[in-house]
Amino acid sequence: MTKTRGTALPFAVCAFFFSSAAGVGAGDQTPGRPPGGGDDPFLSRALAVLAKHPVLDGHNDLPWAIRERAGGDVAAYDLRARTKGATDLARLREGRVGAQFFSVYVPADLPGGFARTQLEQIDTARRMVARYPERLAFATTADQVEKAVREGRVASLLGMEGGHAIENSLGALRAYYDLGVRYMTLTHGKTLDWADSATDEARHGGLTRFGEEVVREMNRLGMLVDLSHVSEETMDDALRVSDAPVVFSHSSARAVCGHARNVPDAVLAKMKANGGVVMVTFVSAFVSDEFRVASEPLWKEIDRRWAGVTDAAERERIAAEVQSRMPRIRVTLGQVADHVDHVRQVAGVDHVGLGGDYDGNDAWPEGMEDVTSYPRLLAELARRGWTDEDLGKLASGNALRALRRAEAVATRLRSERPASAATIESLDGPVAEEK
Repeated sequence: MTKTRGTALPFAVCAFFFSSAAGVGAGDQTPGRPPGGGDDPFLSRALAVLAKHPVLDGHNDLPWAIRERAGGDVAAYDLRARTKGATDLARLREGRVGAQFFSVYVPADLPGGFARTQLEQIDTARRMVARYPERLAFATTADQVEKAVREGRVASLLGMEGGHAIENSLGALRAYYDLGVRYMTLTHGKTLDWADSATDEARHGGLTRFGEEVVREMNRLGMLVDLSHVSEETMDDALRVSDAPVVFSHSSARAVCGHARNVPDAVLAKMKANGGVVMVTFVSAFVSDEFRVASEPLWKEIDRRWAGVTDAAERERIAAEVQSRMPRIRVTLGQVADHVDHVRQVAGVDHVGLGGDYDGNDAWPEGMEDVTSYPRLLAELARRGWTDEDLGKLASGNALRALRRAEAVATRLRSERPASAATIESLDGPVAEEK
């Protein structure tokens, strides 16, 4: 399924919608081979760097893909075979992925509360990792990541996509940490009782007092604060409050593509002092302004026409009719490299990483359709003059440093203060019921 906007489409609908919209497919570029074929000295350099510094990617939605495509049956969604999605064991190896934050996503508009589905998604992710012990290793610390890489396994970390799942409870936040969650995106597509989203109406001007306490408690736990999906004001507030480095697990540069999900230059500049990392994403709507402008009104039309429609077939019909009007727009690997270059220019080379968002969307640039794409991207950056040292920082060094620093901050804070007993009512007053 796709999560480009706050409203989630059924997976089959998304694949149809975006494969037609993007104008590219697997046949346009053979995954795992350098563009143009033949020997490429820059690709050779990229592969040599990745042999020493395999990718630590910030965001992959494979657990949700397993839920959507196989009802959460990790055996039925066999990663030893080539999957219908963007991720499996062979392609992770080909892409030189050494560590992956797997998103344990739950829709922000899920009726009836979030805890059950959130726990099921954590369970799915952990069962998935346990099923392939020869290739995947569950990890919760930087040391465990490095150990897994030495063993030739993909260190598998969990990131919770959306603070709605804590249901305004710091106790729930701590429980998710105990289950292995090592970052939380403060919002997804909906504004919360304590934080404004980038893609919904702002109600607070950033974080409320309780929202600030959430950030502080995440620092005390050692859970990375993820600012993808949040409003610029929420970004600013989190950067002001956080003692530990923040991350953007899957966002690109707003100066290059004006999507609200991307990071503005004023925030990029603040990453230097914070020590955080912007993990550039590959989703076409966040990469290409032309694609964004063409697709945005069509997404809004789907949202509007879906209102009150519960029949799945009718929703699919509406989406198919709208997608037939989507212009064919070419998005390239070079445009992704432009985002990486821009983040480096404004934030600095120590503050840029990679967060593909594979299996969470279906519109990819040419040559970047799945998790085999990382060597090709690094080859393009090498062609632009990046040094091997800087490529290693991009691939994994920066993200690993941020994780290790968050752990050190947590060790200090736990010695200084106990777990917070604050509630949203005690800090913000009564919570208004949604209409």
